[in-house]
Amino acid sequence: MSQGRVALVTGASRGIGRAVALKLASDGYRVAINYQNSASAAQGVLERIRASGGTAMAVQADVSSAEQVKGLFSAVAKELGPVEVLVNNAGITRDNLLVRMSDEEWDSVVRTNLNSVFFCARAAIRTMMKARFGRIVAMSSVSGLAGNAGQANYAAAKAGILGIIKSIAREAGSRGVTANVIAPGYIETDMTASLADSVRERALAQIPAGRYGSPDDIANVAAFLVSDAASYINGQVVAVDGGMTM
Repeated sequence: MSQGRVALVTGASRGIGRAVALKLASDGYRVAINYQNSASAAQGVLERIRASGGTAMAVQADVSSAEQVKGLFSAVAKELGPVEVLVNNAGITRDNLLVRMSDEEWDSVVRTNLNSVFFCARAAIRTMMKARFGRIVAMSSVSGLAGNAGQANYAAAKAGILGIIKSIAREAGSRGVTANVIAPGYIETDMTASLADSVRERALAQIPAGRYGSPDDIANVAAFLVSDAASYINGQVVAVDGGMTM
């Protein structure tokens, strides 16, 4: 049972983050919907949760900024209470072959996809350990497990998430805090919708399940990992990819 716990989902205005926020709200969590640019989309998620009788708030913050992350956690604590469940989902892509990749393409992806996990986990962990309860889940990717041509920046950032989360699991595990990683495969989101048909077809051919995943496939695993039922699962990487990387 969620017992009305406070959950913060970063990048929750669309795609996987939106599905996670809606799932946690339906499970009884009080949900903070973080977004950076999509205010109207975040408002839509907020209204849907409230219409279903849930409790939620929407908070704008660029989670690649340490200062804005501090403000984000302060705002959530003031309105809902201290963050007890953190789902690090915010992410971007700036794909390019390594020989053509610019410094900005590298830096922006690492800042948003990797630094944000560090900043948010650091902001959450002290309170979680003091309360002797906490759940941290971070979204990696199959690209972080196996690499991907044209995604050296994205794959590096997503692989780095494994190191952060496993370290947190070792540091905070004795205090009732778990930290785990979900590595989604090809999920039907705005991000994957922009891929060329040839890329999508090649990807589908590698998936034993014979289909792309849905955001709900990821949200269901996230909801389990933050629940009391998963209290003995710590420092793990769960690939939700239809068997693509087995």
